[in-house]
Amino acid sequence: MTLDDLIARESIRDLVSRYNANGDTGRFERVFELFAEHAVMELGPPGEPPEIYNGREALKQIFLGAQDRIGENTKSGGPKYLRHFTATHQIDLIDADHATGRCYFQVLMSRGLDHWGRYVDRYVRIDGRWFFEHRRVYVDGQTEDSWFTK
Repeated sequence: MTLDDLIARESIRDLVSRYNANGDTGRFERVFELFAEHAVMELGPPGEPPEIYNGREALKQIFLGAQDRIGENTKSGGPKYLRHFTATHQIDLIDADHATGRCYFQVLMSRGLDHWGRYVDRYVRIDGRWFFEHRRVYVDGQTEDSWFTK
């Protein structure tokens, strides 16, 4: 493994960490900057057709909708605490500017575990910086009163 490979892997790990940290604290403008302009995000449970969002502008709907749900739920005694945790992050470098990755995630809220699943990603390096090019979010499970489904 070369030094460039190590730098790429660490940069991609940092990208995923920034996605979680900025999203959990409502800094969505910083989240949007993590995606390439042409990025695609797909959401949904395994075995069902996903909701597909094409381009950075379309991706904003996901996060701003979540922000609205959190705000509404907070007013009615809902979640005041939101943390995404990722684990078992496997990164495969394709070439100097492309990579794929996959990891598990869990979402904790003030009452405990809410939902969990997997991220399956494609990353692209543009002008020396790594971005999400494609993210498929598989929600593998959720608690009975999950905020995710509200």
